[in-house]
Amino acid sequence: MVVLNRIYTRTGDKGTTALAAGGRRPKHDLRIEAFGTVDETNACIGMVRLHTKELPIDAMLNRIQNDLFDLGADLATVETDKPLPYEPLRITQGQVDRLEREIDELNADLEPLRSFVLPGGTPAAAALHLARTVCRRAERNVVELMQKPNEKISPEAVKYLNRLSDFLFVASRYVNDKGALDVLWVPGQNR
Repeated sequence: MVVLNRIYTRTGDKGTTALAAGGRRPKHDLRIEAFGTVDETNACIGMVRLHTKELPIDAMLNRIQNDLFDLGADLATVETDKPLPYEPLRITQGQVDRLEREIDELNADLEPLRSFVLPGGTPAAAALHLARTVCRRAERNVVELMQKPNEKISPEAVKYLNRLSDFLFVASRYVNDKGALDVLWVPGQNR
């Protein structure tokens, strides 16, 4: 469990950030960027939840926000050959599977798409689209990070972000009156 007695520590004043298992990285380091963008995704979902308090989807979003803290801890704990004095928190296949079940549950009531959906409709749907695009950026950061030598990333972390962006898209349609309020792209409409 985390205990925060003081919010400012001054340890980042020289442009570095601590990793969970020790060590520091520059604040512009790709690993820091990756878990920072996961945090940004979480903040976007917090904004979504201002519009979903009365909807069944809110409980799903609450679980996702907790998962995103797990994912941040996963990314902040660099895998090494040295054993840690604790079991590091990692995203699990079970968390990915739950997202897939929830996507299927929400998607079951939606009509198939015949065009791309423009971000918009209800305030909740617009906020979900923003969260989706930030999540995709987090996914790109994590995939780039895993391509670097000596940077280990669990496959479940990448899967989770990929499924989450899918979930956020389907959720945006769901809160748009199950797709009835979707704003569809009309190719070449303004030529």
